Amino acid sequence: MRVEIWSDIICPWCYIGKRQFERALDGFEHRDQVDVVYRAFQLDPGYPEGRTEDVADMLAGKFGMAREQAVQMNRQMEERAAGVGLEYHLEGGRVGNTADAHRLVHLAGEQGVQDGVVEALYKAHFTDRRSVFDRGSLVEIVAEAGLDAASAQKVLDAGTFAADVDADQREARRLGATGVPFFVLDRRYGVSGAQPSEAFAQALDRAWADAGQAG
Repeated sequence: MRVEIWSDIICPWCYIGKRQFERALDGFEHRDQVDVVYRAFQLDPGYPEGRTEDVADMLAGKFGMAREQAVQMNRQMEERAAGVGLEYHLEGGRVGNTADAHRLVHLAGEQGVQDGVVEALYKAHFTDRRSVFDRGSLVEIVAEAGLDAASAQKVLDAGTFAADVDADQREARRLGATGVPFFVLDRRYGVSGAQPSEAFAQALDRAWADAGQAG
């Protein structure tokens, strides 16, 4: 069974959703027969490349609130993350275009280290406050997660996988995803948002049972 996960590297709910799904998958009887694939979904694909912005400033502008309210939102998100065992440090964090990161996730899929690379990118952004926008920093992060550094640099320089990232975005829209994380199980069930692990467990059981009936 294949599970496809549409997400963005700078989406705080996506990292939480990843962890909740992993907990469900760990307890799934057929977990060794589940293939997890990460798909690209940029929260703001039109964000200028090479430019970053303070996350609190971005939230204040996006939602029309005072900056202090945005700071408080980030504190609440840090608490939610801690509830699932994740350590977020959002104060002073940056947002920007994530196309380069997503292209490296595609490369990681080809090299068989996709989950580790996605995890490393999330941790770098949310916990360690390392840049996932600067190409030099990106290469260092993914290399630490097992991706070949020379291949990563070549992909970034050549623009490889740009069409794949765009195709992921179109496919997400076709499937009806309006936000992320968005989980698609065996192209039978969709689960939207960072649901509790129990909800993911139920979806895994249902998709597996239906796949068996169809077979």
